[in-house]
Amino acid sequence: MPTKRSTLLASVCLVPLFLAGTAEARRGVPADHAPAGHTARSGGIIEAIQVTGNDRIETSTVLSYMVVQPGDPFNQDQLDRSLKTLYATGLFRDVTLHRAGNVLQVRLAENPIVNRIAFEGNHAAKDEDLRKVIALRPRAVFSTQITAADRKKILEVYASKARYAATVTPQIIRLAHNRVDVVFQINEAQQTLIHKISFVGNKAFSEARLAQVISSKETAWYRFFASSDEYNPERIRYDSELLRRFYLRNGFVDFQVRNQTGELSPDRKSFYVTFTVDEGPRYRLGKVNIRSSLKHVSAASMRKYIELFANQWYDGSAVQHNATDMQEILQGQGYPFAMVRPEIARNPEKRVVDLLFDVSEGPRAYVERIDINGNTITQDSVIRRQIPMSEGDPYTPTERKYTKAILQDLGFFSSVSVDQTPGSAPDRTNVAVNVVEKPTGEFSLGGGYSTDVGILGNIGLKQHNLLGSGVDAGISGTMAYYQRQADVSVSDPYFLNRNLVAGVDLFVIENNYQTYQNYSEGRYGITLRMGYAYTNRLSQSWSYTLTDRHVDNAYSDASWYVLDQTGWSLLSQLSTTITYDTRDNRMQPHSGYVVRLGGDFAGLGGNERYVRGKVDLGYYIPMDDLTGNHDWTLALTAGAGEIANWGGGRSDIIDNFYLGGNTLRGFLDGGAGPRSMGIPAYTWNGQTYPMHSQEDFIGGRFLYTASATLNFPMPFGADMGIRGRYFVDMGGLDGLRVRNRYTAYPQDMPRYTPVYGDTLTPRVTTGVGFAWKSPFGLINIDLGIPVLKQKHDRTQLFRFGFGQQF
Repeated sequence: MPTKRSTLLASVCLVPLFLAGTAEARRGVPADHAPAGHTARSGGIIEAIQVTGNDRIETSTVLSYMVVQPGDPFNQDQLDRSLKTLYATGLFRDVTLHRAGNVLQVRLAENPIVNRIAFEGNHAAKDEDLRKVIALRPRAVFSTQITAADRKKILEVYASKARYAATVTPQIIRLAHNRVDVVFQINEAQQTLIHKISFVGNKAFSEARLAQVISSKETAWYRFFASSDEYNPERIRYDSELLRRFYLRNGFVDFQVRNQTGELSPDRKSFYVTFTVDEGPRYRLGKVNIRSSLKHVSAASMRKYIELFANQWYDGSAVQHNATDMQEILQGQGYPFAMVRPEIARNPEKRVVDLLFDVSEGPRAYVERIDINGNTITQDSVIRRQIPMSEGDPYTPTERKYTKAILQDLGFFSSVSVDQTPGSAPDRTNVAVNVVEKPTGEFSLGGGYSTDVGILGNIGLKQHNLLGSGVDAGISGTMAYYQRQADVSVSDPYFLNRNLVAGVDLFVIENNYQTYQNYSEGRYGITLRMGYAYTNRLSQSWSYTLTDRHVDNAYSDASWYVLDQTGWSLLSQLSTTITYDTRDNRMQPHSGYVVRLGGDFAGLGGNERYVRGKVDLGYYIPMDDLTGNHDWTLALTAGAGEIANWGGGRSDIIDNFYLGGNTLRGFLDGGAGPRSMGIPAYTWNGQTYPMHSQEDFIGGRFLYTASATLNFPMPFGADMGIRGRYFVDMGGLDGLRVRNRYTAYPQDMPRYTPVYGDTLTPRVTTGVGFAWKSPFGLINIDLGIPVLKQKHDRTQLFRFGFGQQF
């Protein structure tokens, strides 16, 4: 089958679609709707009906469509109705009724059959996407009316891609046997971008500030990766809602968007968007009271949950959040149907809003049935075990919200909705969970550069919902200049049909530290993992790791501490971590805090014997009130850890804590803390000993770190996915943990190796950095400048990473 018009036979005629030749078309009336004249006179009886011109359609079928039948009188009204009925079938482009004596002659011209549908000139929209929106189909009856409607639908597709100057010309190619090829000739034109965004009526905030609030942006050279400068009517309406929320958060209770318009320039190449607003007066918060009609819950007992205070600027978002928090607290205390509604009373003269939280019991509703719809891959049981309610439980808006959020967090579905319908009784509700599956397989192939491991390439294959069971499985590999790694992992998030995450990891790691350490290290092992959640915020994980390790390729002039630990060791380690997490987002937290307590016990077999404890804290403070921008966040983090020997283990330095790199920006990995210093060749008691000129990082027993990071939006960076940060890092590390000590002098001169940096005196750095979610991967760059450092510490001004998460 040829795919382009140019390959068709030269004898095929190209006829413009809207000039199909009938008398009605020449008069400007589409053939599909033209009322053909007829010469059938009224009076007499129809003895027979003769049908001509029909090729594909049976005569009996034609007669079944007609209102008149043999034996009926020649009635003008009935004949007109028959004519209209035949046209309405869409099967005929021309119909004529003629009377010959007492015989009614029906002359037909059938509409052609669509042989093929083609699109030419389209690049921004794929053929398959356009076929989904049109109604015409191959082997269906051709209709100019349907084709004209399809043309409009194609234009709508291009309008959604901000190509308002696009043109679509439907053409038909007539073939033998009354068939046609339909070709949509498309001129996509350039994207119609937003040239200017204006605000009318704003006094409290500048145009530049309001431009930061809305999602639509003016076109600029640096927005080549963004779509925010494309004109979209739906986005403009969403921007109006964003403006309303912004003004409401800042005390403008009476704010309204009077109008939002998008005007297309005469050359159809750009849009001019205008928002006309009415700000109204700005209100402060007046009295804040609580009224309770809920049994056993007094207003006084709820007052401690009020997070607002009088005389602050009224913030509608904070009011609603406070009401939601109080409602969830009550529901968690055994009042499942409790409702908290905020009510406001304006005082325009004083420009004050009085607030009342009304605590009452809402309508009682219980879950009668839960239906799962749309899951073509994911098993019902995988979805049901995530839903925080079951048949017979109370049904509340909170449960509905959490159900949707939990299912979306699975990452298995492109959309999730939770709907309710009346049950068999007034207090019974049927819950319908509707999902739309999305691909959960992932193949990654990439590369980049990291300060840690140099130039790297990686490949991975993952399936996050294996056979619809919810099991996560994957295999990955990394090849870098200084590192090689391969991993195979499998995780079941609901092991044994319980609230239990279980998994296993197999790994192979080869590290070549020759750039800043004088040895190489290899690890081969297996990790068994298990975890469970006590609440939505509190969880605990356990793991057991068995690792075969070897340290080799040590330089001959390396320190005694490195030469001591070369060779093989076996690590058998049991670990646990308890986490309490209230952060709003685990990838990019904006508010909340997280606390982690962890411990490692080595000695269940193997030849390592130690106990290690760790604590990590993170507190995230939104800066919305100070900056008026959601992209500002202050992150305060701290951590500490200590390792202690027991039972005469090997005390290998590869198990020690190290300070620098990610744990202290501005210093090389391991560059702060205990370090063995080199010594020149020397002679002792008549014997010459080789030079040990290399410095080796040997880590320490006790580590502490603290960091304050201010994350902020970069100018022009939001549309490119760039975020900036300013940081201050602090840390300290001390405590020699080595197999033998060679610091005595001069008695043990042949084995003397001085150690520096063994002190808890803090190292402090400050600097700036940015993260860019580029189309090629994540790019992180930090510039760290040491403010406080110790002699012989190794610094690193720039830290750069590309193509991997840090």
